[in-house]
Amino acid sequence: MYKFTLLCTFLCSFLYAQDFTPKNIFTKQDSLRGSITPERIWWDVKEYTLDVRVFPKTKSIKGSNTITYKVLKPHQTLQIELQAPLVIDSIIQNKQKLSYHKIGFSHFINLIKKQEINASEKITIYYHGKPKEAVKAPWDGGIVWSKDQNGNNFIATANQSIGASIWWPCKDHPADEAESMQITVTCPSPLMDVSNGRNIKTKKNKDHTTSYTWKVTNPINNYGISLNIAKYAHFSEIYKGKKGNLDCNYYVLPNNLNKAKEHFKDVPKMLAAFEYWFGPYPFYEDGYKLVETPYLGMEHQSCVAYGNKYLKGYLGYPMGTSEWGKKFDFIIIHESGHEWFANNITCKDVADLWIHEAFTSYSETLFVDYHYGTKAGNEYAQGQRALVKNDRPIIGTYNVHHEGSSDMYPKGSLMLHTLRQIINNDKKWRNILRGLNDEFYHQTVTGNQVIDYINKKIKIDLTSFFKQYLTTTKIPTLVVKQKKDGIYYTWENVVDDFKIPLKIYLNGKEKWIIPKEKEWKKIIGKYQQLKIDENFYVRLKEL
Repeated sequence: MYKFTLLCTFLCSFLYAQDFTPKNIFTKQDSLRGSITPERIWWDVKEYTLDVRVFPKTKSIKGSNTITYKVLKPHQTLQIELQAPLVIDSIIQNKQKLSYHKIGFSHFINLIKKQEINASEKITIYYHGKPKEAVKAPWDGGIVWSKDQNGNNFIATANQSIGASIWWPCKDHPADEAESMQITVTCPSPLMDVSNGRNIKTKKNKDHTTSYTWKVTNPINNYGISLNIAKYAHFSEIYKGKKGNLDCNYYVLPNNLNKAKEHFKDVPKMLAAFEYWFGPYPFYEDGYKLVETPYLGMEHQSCVAYGNKYLKGYLGYPMGTSEWGKKFDFIIIHESGHEWFANNITCKDVADLWIHEAFTSYSETLFVDYHYGTKAGNEYAQGQRALVKNDRPIIGTYNVHHEGSSDMYPKGSLMLHTLRQIINNDKKWRNILRGLNDEFYHQTVTGNQVIDYINKKIKIDLTSFFKQYLTTTKIPTLVVKQKKDGIYYTWENVVDDFKIPLKIYLNGKEKWIIPKEKEWKKIIGKYQQLKIDENFYVRLKEL
């Protein structure tokens, strides 16, 4: 068991390796990337029309992006991002070539036409180059250039942390999502591209290439946009869901076709569980796709990347110490859970990335709960404790594109599991989860908005509870001491005003207490007979 636990911890560290060493000093580029600058705030992205030609032999790309935007207030400088070594060839608006200057990879475009409030405008950016190659995707972002076992090109993008501007020019900030998008990818035949949304056009070109055009009709975050190029085999099914028929399409390497048809049976199981807990799949119009990639996985909207080698668990091992983790393919369940938390509800600042990862990590528990029962779900959640590092706060630094600790995954999940116990009513808990996806449907939000919503629905102010788990590395500790007339208890290692109801068992009987820091309360009994409900992420300490 000890070796097994070490292995799980290693796998977790590998999975969550995108949690880089925290920065102590932020640069001008960090601020330009992470904040709503004056050159960003005045315009709202309506649609991206991306057209990219991929050259596998030289690992290079060439393309354009037309940005349709609405003018919110007058301004004559527009900021976009494009990361080196890619370079801009030209920028055109109304057939006029525009000048620009850059700071790092932020480009500031000088507009000639006067920008009028409420006007709809377009600007097209032409670019080319050899984009950064991802060495260890998805954590080291960029483009993966690889081969399948038959020697065919196997190419995909992965750019959550590093940003979409690593391969295409855009307003690279999570607060502003395009309301729709068209993606055209041209690649050598007989390779095909699979991108987000639905395929609306396929064109065979005279130069032995094929152009695939995909249309996304829902709002989409930048990092959720992808290209996936391979000699794919395809199969599909219809899932009869909460909003009718959902098209589920699967693109896999031909050698894995039969294996995938059996293994991907986890998809309808996932949809059944998550539509129950979270509400309807948020992108019926764009369908659901699971696409094999040369790296582990990523939550690309309506085009989930899959590379878990057709194994249960995480590369064959449970995530955490619970054997329930072997009952499902971790990547299918986790990355698909992001369709609700990350793609439907998206954080405005990556400092609040816990909105994506805490809820989605907890979706694994809810999947187990739905299919195997609440006891199994509880055991799965408790198995995540071994993965928590408590190295730094879960919330990062705002306005500088800085993520918090990777504890946003397991500790964030444990926080939500604790919240579920506090609510102590699964009907209400389910209504909150579904309500979040309804209230913030297709929106970008702050962490405070999510917390305020939950507080309002449960009619308890749990601001200090969220502060405890999200902004500190301290685990709440119930301190007890035995006296002749009973057990005295108080909180230790907590933030100010931390006060939650706590379920304990005394002499085998369930009892609820409300400890308070710096105040000793009494309960009749003996310490040896006291046990904290294991579904609360707290510790017990005897004086």
